[in-house]
Amino acid sequence: MDTRHMRYFMALAETLHFGRAAERMNMSQPAFSRRIAMIEHTLGVKLFERNSRNVALTPAGKHFMKDCRNVLGQFENACRDVRLVASGIKGEMRFGFMMHAAHSVVPQLVQLYAEARPDVRLVLDERTPTEIDEMLVAGTLDAAVTFDCGYAPHLQTVLLARERLRIIMRKAHPLATVGQIGPEELHGEKIIAAPAATAPALRSAINSYFSARGIVPHVVLEPRLQHTIIQLVAKGLGVALIPASLCTELGAGLMSRALTDAPQLNVVLRAPITTKNPAVSTFMEIGKSIQRASL
Repeated sequence: MDTRHMRYFMALAETLHFGRAAERMNMSQPAFSRRIAMIEHTLGVKLFERNSRNVALTPAGKHFMKDCRNVLGQFENACRDVRLVASGIKGEMRFGFMMHAAHSVVPQLVQLYAEARPDVRLVLDERTPTEIDEMLVAGTLDAAVTFDCGYAPHLQTVLLARERLRIIMRKAHPLATVGQIGPEELHGEKIIAAPAATAPALRSAINSYFSARGIVPHVVLEPRLQHTIIQLVAKGLGVALIPASLCTELGAGLMSRALTDAPQLNVVLRAPITTKNPAVSTFMEIGKSIQRASL
């Protein structure tokens, strides 16, 4: 028995007429009658009562009709769903992002994608930039928002935004009253910054900002996460250069200031060029729409 035999049965169960049922299945009536007899023989159950005038379902036939309708409905749904998944309209997509991007481009990107593809399940994964790069290469992420680390021929890249760094400090810090804050004013200050192994583009931008003026930054602590950096600054353990989007929700005792010639980082959406997930293409197109609106 398979779905084809179920369709033979359903044709007769719904019409209760061999001639019309055979016509529905594009068969001759004798051939169709043999199919029904074969189904009953295979099941070892009489499904229909028939005589020269009438065809009626037996109690077993009525129960089988209900089950066949459910099975065929599920089969049709499975066929429809597999086509939707193949076209990227349905399925699952694993999306990674830097933690600070949750304060900038990620909410808009997720919202627009959810509206465009409501039947695609987004699996969100906050990661450090280095972890994102590794997971994109390994194929454990389908797409991600991260800092642009330069040429990556194995990835398709969409520029989403350009973000400048700002300095954060306690409101009681002596630099809180300084009009212009540049590398010279920060010379000798205790700097808290993510390590290069965690956020290479961010750390490179910070180091370059100081080295351009011949200054070596005095980095005293290197936590992996930006939120941890903010908490350490709040405890008076140093100052930090962080993405501007993180400066909107600082604690009451903290302040942010603009930097002279502030370093700027490109925030990009990336996905493997060789991705097999059809849901990614729409995600990248939405990224391009954000790019056109923001840049």
